[in-house]
Amino acid sequence: MKRVDDFRLRLGKHELVPIMIGGMGVDISTAELALVAARLNGIGHISDALVHDVSDRRFDTSFIKDKTKLYKYNINNSDKTDIKFDLDLLAEATKLHIGRTMEAKQGDGMIFVNCMEKLTMNGPRDTLRVRLASALDAGIDGITLSAGLHLGSFGLMEDHPRFRDAKLGIIVSSVRALQLFLRKNAKLNRLPDYVIVEGPLAGGHLGFGLDWAKYDLHTIVAEVLQYLKDENLAIPVIAAGGIFTGSDAVSFLEAGAGGVQVATRFTVTKECGLPDDVKQEYFKAQEEQIIVNTISPTGYPMRMLNNTPAIGSNIRPGCEAYGYLLDGNGNCSYIDAYNREVEANPDSKDFKVMDKTCLCTHMRNFKCWTCGQTTYRLKDTARQLPDGSYELLTAEHVFRDYQFSVNNEVALPA
Repeated sequence: MKRVDDFRLRLGKHELVPIMIGGMGVDISTAELALVAARLNGIGHISDALVHDVSDRRFDTSFIKDKTKLYKYNINNSDKTDIKFDLDLLAEATKLHIGRTMEAKQGDGMIFVNCMEKLTMNGPRDTLRVRLASALDAGIDGITLSAGLHLGSFGLMEDHPRFRDAKLGIIVSSVRALQLFLRKNAKLNRLPDYVIVEGPLAGGHLGFGLDWAKYDLHTIVAEVLQYLKDENLAIPVIAAGGIFTGSDAVSFLEAGAGGVQVATRFTVTKECGLPDDVKQEYFKAQEEQIIVNTISPTGYPMRMLNNTPAIGSNIRPGCEAYGYLLDGNGNCSYIDAYNREVEANPDSKDFKVMDKTCLCTHMRNFKCWTCGQTTYRLKDTARQLPDGSYELLTAEHVFRDYQFSVNNEVALPA
């Protein structure tokens, strides 16, 4: 019976354990988590989501404080179109976060950054260009393009000296999305180095509608593999979403995938950036608590726990401090929903905004508990302590369990 360790993911000259830890944003996929994967010859992701705040937490910078001070005059204004990001400071924060991570890297594995197109930051094209260029400047091994079709993202990097050196990949949820991406970028003569196929059981934002349950990751991966074969394109495919055991992973590797991306089981590791009390919420979760809703201002459905504090919150939009989801005209659907409820409840402070959430603020405060569909199974991966809580795992333990387990077994820590 084969194990994940019987396979290798080949990216250029690199032969890697075919395990990639997903890029959970806002420092949930911390540098420490990514560094473990790299040390064990896999791939770890960090994320550039809310990178100014991540830098402030990790390196004692004051990007958020300074931005809030700059736009303090606008805090009580319902119109947020004035809020802009200083691109030099965006570059500085990105290089600091990624550069320090790369300096600490050990082992033969790789570290990638997850870059979400939906972080529009009231300047979609300009801010994305800076984020991509700064990541390459800071020495990142690779960039995974996520949360969007990214039809123009390769073009934003084509003049960078590392455009053909760094590993560049795209997340898709269908053959059609991949076809659009390849067609759009054909003139650049630069294929993606890998394609992550993310299925309907993934955590956080989904590349599906509310009919997500009609789709199946094995089917989509097979369709993508067949398309690449028909086009004579040797691009490794990484399967993602709902892969809970090493045996789950092997089923994709035997079917032709180059590797797997996993995240849910790493949310309850010591290296994960979630606060310990939130990790316990993940351990305690029951299957019926895991829901898919449309409260994200991005427009994508999002999977989360139904007791997440972000649902039904009436927090004032924090764009002066954050504003990462402001579109190119300075708008956000949460701002619209919040202003609507304020107008409808002029004498009340206890109203709720049910249809959207202030994703920036709630993700920053770890109050939006996005999760994968298999989160309810986490309690079976750790020991319960006498007080009813669960013992946290190490990232190395989880990684090696994926790497060496068989028979759909999950190994408890020694």
